[in-house]
Amino acid sequence: MELFRIKGTIPFMRHSLVLNIISVLFFVAAVFFIVTRGFHLSIEFTGGTVMEVSYTQAAPLEQVRSSISGLGYSDFQVQNFGTSRDVLIRLPLAAGQSSSIQSEAVMKALKATDPNVELRRVEFVGPQIGRELVENGLLALLFVVIGIVIYLAIRFEWKFAIAGVLANLHDVVIILGFFAFFGWEFSLAVLAGVLAVLGYSVNESVVIMDRIRENFRKERDVPVVEVIDSAITQTISRTIITHGSTQMMVLTMLIFGGPTLHYFALALTIGIWFGIYSSVFVGASIAMWLGIKREDMIKPIKKPDELEETYQE
Repeated sequence: MELFRIKGTIPFMRHSLVLNIISVLFFVAAVFFIVTRGFHLSIEFTGGTVMEVSYTQAAPLEQVRSSISGLGYSDFQVQNFGTSRDVLIRLPLAAGQSSSIQSEAVMKALKATDPNVELRRVEFVGPQIGRELVENGLLALLFVVIGIVIYLAIRFEWKFAIAGVLANLHDVVIILGFFAFFGWEFSLAVLAGVLAVLGYSVNESVVIMDRIRENFRKERDVPVVEVIDSAITQTISRTIITHGSTQMMVLTMLIFGGPTLHYFALALTIGIWFGIYSSVFVGASIAMWLGIKREDMIKPIKKPDELEETYQE
């Protein structure tokens, strides 16, 4: 499907060197901030107090957040749980306070605005569980990366496979770098967003690489740079439709999803835009610099004498 057709070919690869230098600088900066600053892990990873409260009517989530903020908490989570009347509250570990003391203070603040609010349960989530979540999350990310590497290695010639893997890892590191630099909360939802971006970027890379391979088969005696430029130009309409519609949905979550979906949508937004950038400039450029050529895509046709020798063997 094409939203519009571009006449001629856009010379994307003309500025590939400059754009990839910028990309390398972003990548190095992201790695630097990840190593030096680390991540602001959410309560799911660090542990804390989990409370479940119930209201007689739809729970006023903003009022609940305001009441908890008044107690001096800045890093907490409030979301609906099961029904619109049930609320799940996650509080960080507080020095010198047990879960019972924290829950009593929260319930006192909530009852000041609604006396009918009821405490259903209180649980303490220790740091050990948080460490297990971190390890499981990293394993999930590792398995996804390995799966992508295997898929690209089977689907494409090795030069394309390396280019695709580097382009997709580039997106992940850039997202993590943003979260490390700005100190945004890194939660399980954000990890899910990173994994979603990986799959999303792979899809974009595969579309462009497939078109490059197809153009190599159609266009004879055409320079490699022109083949790559024409392939990217031909997929621009599809890219705009796909990424534009996805970004509209993500932007809706970012604006109206509230604190629960805010950083998830933020991770997706960064991933969508850098996914386009890496697929067009990083992946295609690396494949070009690795020396991709028409002979890599098409097996040479054997001459009659070669066929005869093969038959005799």
